[in-house]
Amino acid sequence: MDFYELPGQVTVWLDAASNTFQRVPGSAVLIRYVRSSYQNDPVRSAIELILVIFFIRYLLSPSYSTSKQNFIKLSEDEIDELVDEWTPEPLVAPLTAIEEMETESLPIVVGPTGPKCKLSNGRTVVNLASSNFYNFNANENIKEKAIQTLRTYGVGPCGPPQFYGTQDVHMKTEADIAAYLGTGGCIVYAQAFSTISSVIPSFCKRGDVIVADRAVNYAIRKGLQISRSNIRWYNHGDMEDLESQMKKIALEQARKKKLTRRFIVTEALFENIGDATDLPKLIELKEKYKFRIILDETWSFGVLGRTGRGLTEAQNVDPSQIDMIVGSLAGPLCAGGGFCAGEKDVVEHQRITAAAYTYSAALPALLATTASESISLLQSSPEILQQCRENIKAMKAQLDPRSDWVVCTSAPENPVMLLTMKPDVVRSKRLTVEDQERLLQECVDESLANGVLITRLKTQPITSGMSPAELSEWPVAPALKVCVTSGLSKKDIEKAGVTIRHAITKVMSRRASSKLGLPVAA
Repeated sequence: MDFYELPGQVTVWLDAASNTFQRVPGSAVLIRYVRSSYQNDPVRSAIELILVIFFIRYLLSPSYSTSKQNFIKLSEDEIDELVDEWTPEPLVAPLTAIEEMETESLPIVVGPTGPKCKLSNGRTVVNLASSNFYNFNANENIKEKAIQTLRTYGVGPCGPPQFYGTQDVHMKTEADIAAYLGTGGCIVYAQAFSTISSVIPSFCKRGDVIVADRAVNYAIRKGLQISRSNIRWYNHGDMEDLESQMKKIALEQARKKKLTRRFIVTEALFENIGDATDLPKLIELKEKYKFRIILDETWSFGVLGRTGRGLTEAQNVDPSQIDMIVGSLAGPLCAGGGFCAGEKDVVEHQRITAAAYTYSAALPALLATTASESISLLQSSPEILQQCRENIKAMKAQLDPRSDWVVCTSAPENPVMLLTMKPDVVRSKRLTVEDQERLLQECVDESLANGVLITRLKTQPITSGMSPAELSEWPVAPALKVCVTSGLSKKDIEKAGVTIRHAITKVMSRRASSKLGLPVAA
């Protein structure tokens, strides 16, 4: 066929193909659609043609069988050899030297934990390692109410709230806490730890901004991590640094013309230091820069204030100025679970968005009743708190001013006294964190040998999720932890304080003369 005859032949072929296609049923509709589509949007026709070609090619592509085994076949001897050489990763990390030393000397309590408790070796010791600040677990009225609730409702609801897990005692406890604090509403969680770590992500999302104190506890850090918000840290208790961070955020958002939700997250009484935050100044900055406040009162609820209402009562702040007050029903109330109090819409929002509330079994009824009864006792008998505070003063008088080695960092009304080694001792002898932890654990063991049970602050959890720069900026000092209770007389407290002070002196003097070269106290 001549080259010049090719176009005519192609035309004949196209006409034949067109006539053949037109004989297919429905071809006229398709031709009309293609012509209309091409006239309206030729790009669309090209894309559709590409998709049709891809679909046809996908149908015509060869299938691959999953039954074919594409791996090297090993002999039985080779398999046995590989199995013998394989070493599985441990499920739990091996204990450190400090943890091994602590585990070996760990006391075992037999029976109820009161101001004085019995150990498995038969000794009775003064218990200053429990957060039973008011000895409510020995209160006969609370015991009787808990037993009645247990007989009526059983051990636990065995179901999540909002379904068949919510009971009338839960609603009563929420109403009691809201009335006690003076807020519009309250929601009760089943676990204290997961309360704050669930409240934060239920309000703070990706793109929101959170300004947090560097010394916040581990539960708050988990909540910050889960929220995926933009986190800005300010130096512990430094209101000037906080205002600087808030000012930067306000200017950045004004420049970008983008307004996001902004929060301040802090503790009332800091778990790892023991001191209190400046709440009036916090309110002032919140109003000035339009932030919301999430205040963790885990260690201050039932402790601070004339009737134990927390930091708001202690520093004369209206609770309505705090957007969310989060606290624990364990500890001084001798119950369990946690709560978040605030305006009614804040509370109701959590009932469908807070993971720890929606996906956990509800708080056992007997714990809810215990919390309500403990709150009622604090309201009707504020002298209970005063007695505990007198014991705190007596204990601090024996430890803080008289010791050559440790200093108390806790607030005056905090029954959890944290005793850290004095900075000049640490600095002059270049003690590492491990050295301090080992010495403090020896102090704990020496106190127990003399009949006083105390513990020490665990410093590892707070470091989780922190960058090396943040760790260097905010190291958490190891500390002894002495929990004062009103269940002991002032004389007993003073005697225990003397025992602890002598134990610290004995350990430090022994280490000074043997290994560390520290000066022996007079």
